Amino acid sequence: MNVNASLPTPRTASLRHSRKARVAAALLSLAALTACGEQQQPAKSAAADTAEDTADTAPTTRFSENGVTVTLSVSDWQASKGTLTAVFTPEEKGFHLYSTDLPPTGIEGVGRPTTVDVTGILKADGKLTAAAGVRTISVPGVDAPVPVYPDGPVTATLPIHADGNGDATVLLGYASCSTEQGCTIPVADRPVHLRITDDGPTFGAS
Repeated sequence: MNVNASLPTPRTASLRHSRKARVAAALLSLAALTACGEQQQPAKSAAADTAEDTADTAPTTRFSENGVTVTLSVSDWQASKGTLTAVFTPEEKGFHLYSTDLPPTGIEGVGRPTTVDVTGILKADGKLTAAAGVRTISVPGVDAPVPVYPDGPVTATLPIHADGNGDATVLLGYASCSTEQGCTIPVADRPVHLRITDDGPTFGAS
């Protein structure tokens, strides 16, 4: 029996070693590629996707009057319900708006409340709320403190629902003032028209 015939020659051993090295390298490369593929960006939450979709699809309109730009939008519209959002932005620095809780004629005639009302086919489902803290200022000749928002934009939201399809109107009121430059002319019941259909609300000419 030839013992040497069953033993690998140096060339055979070298080829086997080289083949094993190539297989090991290929496996390592595959593992590295798999790991890289798994390092993906975190998936967006459903809430984030919904917020982006809402921002892209919410009907919006704006106008400027008496020193303030007002941006209106309707979001989260489902089953004839949604949220009406109004952003009041003074056009000059140093100007503020008055609290939504201010009396209709102000305090001793000073100031006008920030208001958002709906008429027609639309109804309010709750109270108007503002995403800003209220502070008070002293006005010469007025005994009581006057509640105002900090200088700059104020966002107010109103939950709404529609009694079927048809026409509606948003009525807006506000006044902007500066402690140094005085006040602009107040705006009262400024109308913005809406049309409610099966596809949801759309703004008309403002």
